[in-house]
Amino acid sequence: MFTTNYYCLVAGLKEYSLDADTKGFDAKAIVGEILEGVDGADADAVRLLYGYYDCENIASLRAGRSAHNPLGNFTREELEEEVKTPRRLPAPVARVLRAFADPEGEDAEEVDTAGRFESALFGAYYEACSRSRSRFLRAWSEFDRNLRNVTAAVTARAVGRPVEEVTVGGGDVVEQLERSSAADFGLRGELPYIDAVIAAVNDEANLVEKEHKIDLIRWNEAVELATFDYFDINSILSYLSRVNNRIIHENYRTCKWYHLQYRNRQGRRSRGPERDMLRVYGGYQNDGRGHQGRRRQRLCPGF
Repeated sequence: MFTTNYYCLVAGLKEYSLDADTKGFDAKAIVGEILEGVDGADADAVRLLYGYYDCENIASLRAGRSAHNPLGNFTREELEEEVKTPRRLPAPVARVLRAFADPEGEDAEEVDTAGRFESALFGAYYEACSRSRSRFLRAWSEFDRNLRNVTAAVTARAVGRPVEEVTVGGGDVVEQLERSSAADFGLRGELPYIDAVIAAVNDEANLVEKEHKIDLIRWNEAVELATFDYFDINSILSYLSRVNNRIIHENYRTCKWYHLQYRNRQGRRSRGPERDMLRVYGGYQNDGRGHQGRRRQRLCPGF
């Protein structure tokens, strides 16, 4: 299969580091420029990459929260209509919405509506990515799901919560996370970054530093997956993955600061870095249930 090279577009993209100053940084403008510069099939891959944030926003809508991540493909109003009658969402995601809206309907035969909505929703998103024409997007989505599942599993174990309550999707990695009692879940040979994740979650008391270390793993993987791609869509998706990671990294630091300031003003102590991390990390692990979760969503809209 022949790929299209976007020499001028890629050459004009400004590079950012994880800790760079975000002054003047406009993620939506960057995405808009890229969507205008790539062909139809590659534009679909870009939109699918950002479909993760659509799923975050769908989960937020379903939970009755006001938070809306602007990185998604839809405005809040557009998404409200799309949830009612899915037309433009990826087919697996649309199937989940229809199944949960009508548990007796045809789509419910393929979706476990007795399980967690968020798990089914994000599992469907990763399924859609696994079918993408983009080699980078297929590999990145598998890495992203594994990293989020590992981080959630390590954190859940630290606070005594069942791992199966926080994982998404199936496969060998998820099965190993849910059944293994080994310190590394028996995955050291399969996931080279698992020791770094475990160390970040268990050994780092500073919650912002925990997240920074995990962000570095994501950043390096995005670079690694496109090592030999220079001007094609895989190179562009790698760039966008790093841009997204940069935004999340900055938002996390800002929201965590406001969250701690709020708790300090209220004279409250943190429940511990592990519990805080389980609540805020990864989107789909945070289903918005619980009084503390709703309060933080109001403090940090869009995160």
